[in-house]
Amino acid sequence: MRLLTPLYGTYERRLLRRLRRAGRVPRHIGVILDGNRRWARQFGGSEADGHRAGAGKITELLEWSDEIGVDVVTLWMLSTDNLERDPDEVASLLDIIGDTVEALANDGRWKLQIVGALDLLPKEAERRLLSAVRAGRNRGGLHVNIAVGYGGRHEIADAVRAFLQEGVDKGLSLAEVAEDFSVEHIAQHLYTKGQPDPDLVIRTSGEQRLSGFLMWQSAHSEFYFCEAYWPDFRHVDFLRGLRAYAQRERRRGR
Repeated sequence: MRLLTPLYGTYERRLLRRLRRAGRVPRHIGVILDGNRRWARQFGGSEADGHRAGAGKITELLEWSDEIGVDVVTLWMLSTDNLERDPDEVASLLDIIGDTVEALANDGRWKLQIVGALDLLPKEAERRLLSAVRAGRNRGGLHVNIAVGYGGRHEIADAVRAFLQEGVDKGLSLAEVAEDFSVEHIAQHLYTKGQPDPDLVIRTSGEQRLSGFLMWQSAHSEFYFCEAYWPDFRHVDFLRGLRAYAQRERRRGR
């Protein structure tokens, strides 16, 4: 394996040069960080071991994204379905996510935002996450969405609920609100409102489905499915995903 390292370095640099020349870098990348538990099982480790290893990969991904010129990265760290797992595992995972978000906030290089149904989280976990990102809310640079307690169906339901409540607060009847309803109103009330939709969605671990990730926003996204488990995701895997994106003709439904 040591003999392959210089070759991979040369290959990565060549890929990076080609991508920069092509000038087709996604503004927003969504990443489904999948395979932590399966990665740990290979070595007889626990779920927590896998989640910690996966958390340690996040800074690298953000550095790669920053280097290539990406504006927004959305990381799916905990789904609404994950919250139904064994309570001890969920508590451990939330603790690891809290540590990770605090470390990213203390790093100071990125603007962080928590997206998801935070009311589904334990109050202490919610408080910890929001406290970690509050100090860096006005930072510039790469915008990083941390999707925790996130589910695409929940997001759309929350967006509709917020739109309806907004109309009622203005003194309108539900019939009047419904008459004016359009798809644009959904976009205006999503967790990621004001951000560009993801150009590229990456999922690790070999699974080829979105599982509800950014359901509304990904209508015209390109998808890249990588066989590597998330803790094993390499720079070369990231560049291959960008290359696949750059080679595609984006029709955006037309």
